[in-house]
Amino acid sequence: MNAIQDKRARILAAGTEVMLRKGYNGTGVQEITQGAGVPKGSFYHYFESKEDFAIQALHYYYTPRLERFASALQSEDASPRERVLRFYRDLVGYFANQEQPTHQCFIGSLCHEKADESQPIGYAASAILKRSGELLAECLEQARQCGELNPEQDCVALASFIGAAWEGALLRMKIDRQIAPLRVFIAQLERLLQP
Repeated sequence: MNAIQDKRARILAAGTEVMLRKGYNGTGVQEITQGAGVPKGSFYHYFESKEDFAIQALHYYYTPRLERFASALQSEDASPRERVLRFYRDLVGYFANQEQPTHQCFIGSLCHEKADESQPIGYAASAILKRSGELLAECLEQARQCGELNPEQDCVALASFIGAAWEGALLRMKIDRQIAPLRVFIAQLERLLQP
């Protein structure tokens, strides 16, 4: 990574961390640049505006997560149904191992604040959620084709439902400060993914 890419990555890392904690409106450019250890003018060298930063931060934050999701769902060491269940079980295990289960949903908090006001942020978030849904739908379709799901199952609709249910379970976990909503999610997902 050259110096220019490194500085941009430092700004993205620092700014994303701040926005995760404080939200879009609670985050200032100066706080981002101070966290990255760069002059304030550097921010505007790499980003046209705070809105542009938020869009690039979404991609910075979610690109590796989508890559891990794709890798988990495309692995050939388990059946398609088991890959889906294993992925979500592993996530539940991750949260269960936290002393105080918490989750910061960058898309959720950013869209709550800005999606109505900023079409570009809404489009960027929608594209990430769409890609996540496509990855899940592809794996579910493999499960349907090999007899692990009902042959009449609409895998795109099922992927959309699972994604929404997971986001809802994460929100309840955050509100309730306990892992129980994620355990309910897994139990229902196991029932849902039956032939």
